[in-house]
Amino acid sequence: MTAKRKRCAVLISGRGSNMEALVQAAKAPDYPAEIVLVISDKPEAKGLDTARDHGIPARAISRAPYPSKRAHEKAIQEALDEHEVDIVCLAGFMRLLSGEFLEPWAGRIINIHPSLLPRHKGLDTHARAIETGDTVHGCSVHHVTAGMDEGPVIMQAQVPVLPDDTPDTLAARVLTEEHRIYPLALAELAEELAD
Repeated sequence: MTAKRKRCAVLISGRGSNMEALVQAAKAPDYPAEIVLVISDKPEAKGLDTARDHGIPARAISRAPYPSKRAHEKAIQEALDEHEVDIVCLAGFMRLLSGEFLEPWAGRIINIHPSLLPRHKGLDTHARAIETGDTVHGCSVHHVTAGMDEGPVIMQAQVPVLPDDTPDTLAARVLTEEHRIYPLALAELAEELAD
C-alpha cells in the first residue's frame, strides 16, 4: 500500500504554466502529491480556467477587498485550511508573503524562480543574465522564507546563454526546464514529508 498522497495547493498570478506542469505530473498514479486547490490573487489569471478545466477547485482571492496584507493572507490561509493542504507551491505568484503567514508552512512551501539562485533574485532575470554577460542561466526550486528568493535551494537546472539570445528566447528555454524540475522537486518534498 502506498502512502497517502500529500495535498498540494498552487498559488498563481497569471497563466499558470508551472501549475499546469505540476497538475500533469500529479496525474501519474504513483506521484506522491495531488493538486487539490489553485488560488490566484488576480481574478483574471488564465491559470484559474486551466485549473478548472482539469477539475481542480480554483479560487480568486483578490487583494482589493481586503484592508491589509494580513487580512488578505488570512483569507488565503482559510482556503488552504478548508482544503486540508499539506504543501503550498508558488508558481508565478507575484506577491511577497509575510513571515507571519510563512511560519506555519516552514519546510512545506516552495517556489520556482527563473534564475540560478542566489544570482538574479527578483524580476527581469533573463534580461539581467544577458546584461551581466552570464554564460549559463537557469531556474531554481527553493523553500520560501520571508526574504525574497532567499530560501534554501532544493533543485536547479542550467541552460546556456547563447550569443544571440534575447530575454524572450532565453526565457523560453528556461521555462522548459522549470516545467521539468518543479514536478521533480515537489515529488521529492512530498516523499520526505511522508516519511
